[in-house]
Amino acid sequence: MKTKRIVKKHPLAIRWFHWVNFPVLTIMIWSGVLIYWANDVYRLGWGDKTILKFFPDSFNKALHIPFKLAEGMAFHFVFMWAFLLNGFFYVLYTVISGEWRYLMPDKNSFGEAWQVILHDLHIKKYTPPQLKYNAAQRIAYTSIIIMGFGSIITGIAIYKPIQFGWLCAICGGYEAARIEHFILMIGYVFFFVVHIIQVILAGWNNFRGMVAGFDVEEVEKRNSTNEPV
Repeated sequence: MKTKRIVKKHPLAIRWFHWVNFPVLTIMIWSGVLIYWANDVYRLGWGDKTILKFFPDSFNKALHIPFKLAEGMAFHFVFMWAFLLNGFFYVLYTVISGEWRYLMPDKNSFGEAWQVILHDLHIKKYTPPQLKYNAAQRIAYTSIIIMGFGSIITGIAIYKPIQFGWLCAICGGYEAARIEHFILMIGYVFFFVVHIIQVILAGWNNFRGMVAGFDVEEVEKRNSTNEPV
């Protein structure tokens, strides 16, 4: 016979950092698109051949993006501080609390991540054993922290290329820093999409863990002799 038990999942601080970061990063991406419209030069292609342009005029007009450069810059620079501070305190908390041990990939993580992906694609039935996060999650969450650091560095290089010339040089120059900043934004969008799909597939129990901080697990009920019923 099985019974249910409550298992602690995420500390309150982790949940707060997560839910604060979600709308802040969304606003950062949206305001960044408003800024990008003023000089939308990036595309995939070669010579005069364009395969994909970021973003086509039809996209800009449908979302009323044109001619909102000042608005985009205002929102971007204000919420940059919220993004920076939230990220800083999140990293600080994980270091002090020891939560980083659950987040950092180990030497087996990259091999195990493929097993997780195969399981999610219903190609493989079983997944490698995991602690709080599986191998794919540890790689993804650690990558997001690194991307956040990269966004701050490239953002400062773009914002103050003269005052922080040395930082701009580290990024490869102003144009390179702008491209890197844009690529990181695309990475966040990709992460958002995959993350939301994974949350939907994982179901309510996983979502509740990030909202309430606990999971409900089914375990074998034992009798007085400690034998499974």
